[in-house]
Amino acid sequence: MSDSPSPDRPLEQNVFDEWPDAVRTLFDGSSLASKTGFTASLLTVDANGHVRTSLLGVGELYAPDSRSLCIALWPQARAARVIAQNGRAALTFVCDEAFYQVQLRLTPLAGVTGDDSGLVYLIGSIDTAEAQSVRYARLTSGITFELEGEGKAVLDRWERQIEHLKQAAAAASR
Repeated sequence: MSDSPSPDRPLEQNVFDEWPDAVRTLFDGSSLASKTGFTASLLTVDANGHVRTSLLGVGELYAPDSRSLCIALWPQARAARVIAQNGRAALTFVCDEAFYQVQLRLTPLAGVTGDDSGLVYLIGSIDTAEAQSVRYARLTSGITFELEGEGKAVLDRWERQIEHLKQAAAAASR
């Protein structure tokens, strides 16, 4: 990670090509119940130049190593269709009091077994990434949510999704 703060500028920018420790912990696929509420925005640009956003929770994101990210998407999501066409997306989120923007190159992830969810699994590598923070304010959250009603069913589904992402990521690394 490289810092680019200047004494006369309140903005701190950290450019990185490996996930910082706090982000690796967030996307490690463990303790999902304690991480509910976290939301990341997956941004894509369609053929017409329109920016499309898909909101993802920790049950749809898994970092198998320091430079990769696996993502589970519903096949009908616009992001899934756009990524299938151009293989690019940006992930934005708040973690550890900083705003992150990560440009990803994504491909379909094979090796998912026993999955009847209908989800599309992708693996991406960091293309470019930066974290920004300011000295005069502390980011406490980005977009957040609370699970309602069938929250237990969602957590169970997330656990299965993360297991499928782990299997596929392990198969892809062989």
